[in-house]
Amino acid sequence: MNVTVFGATGAIGSLTVAELLDRGHSVTAYARHPGKVPASWGDRVRVVVGEMSDKDAIDAAIAGADAVVSALGPVLTRDERGHPLTEGTRHLLDAMQRHGVRRYVCHATPAVWDPQERPTWQTRLIRFLPKTFGRRAYEEIRGMTDPVMASGLDWTIVRFIRPTNEAKKGRVRSGFFATDRIGFAVTRADIAAFTAAQVDDDTYVRRAPAISN
Repeated sequence: MNVTVFGATGAIGSLTVAELLDRGHSVTAYARHPGKVPASWGDRVRVVVGEMSDKDAIDAAIAGADAVVSALGPVLTRDERGHPLTEGTRHLLDAMQRHGVRRYVCHATPAVWDPQERPTWQTRLIRFLPKTFGRRAYEEIRGMTDPVMASGLDWTIVRFIRPTNEAKKGRVRSGFFATDRIGFAVTRADIAAFTAAQVDDDTYVRRAPAISN
């Protein structure tokens, strides 16, 4: 499959690109800063450079794709202003609709609830904390996911709480709060592997599974 990855040079995004390549997919990486493109990609990855406000660059990156993956996440620093990823997600979804691309996989935290999930102390806590202490980031992550859920696309939102830099464990618990046992920590490498696997797996279409190690 041809897969376009946004946030491709980030900590999880770059690992996701590697996982997709290992699975035999062709990858287009959307990058804001060409200097962050890993030299190891060589000519195996098509790179499109642009901001999330650049509708034309986003359109060019998605043209010809079979699926789109977003490893984007809100910046948590206090000096960040506005909601650039909310705007960028709208451009991304519009381009997918124009080009007839149906499959979309992205990331969030359990501050976003699965449509069929019952709230638990974990989900209430994880929604309360950012709403209280990180309002801008919370608003942005909702702005990135609410339009996805309403889009009619074949989306999957991969949720996680505490990503770590430990080595890939190769085992992931996935499911939903109140019905499955989901912990807090999960390695970035395992997030990337799980994300890449969703591209051609329909188990969680129009669901938002939570994952942990």
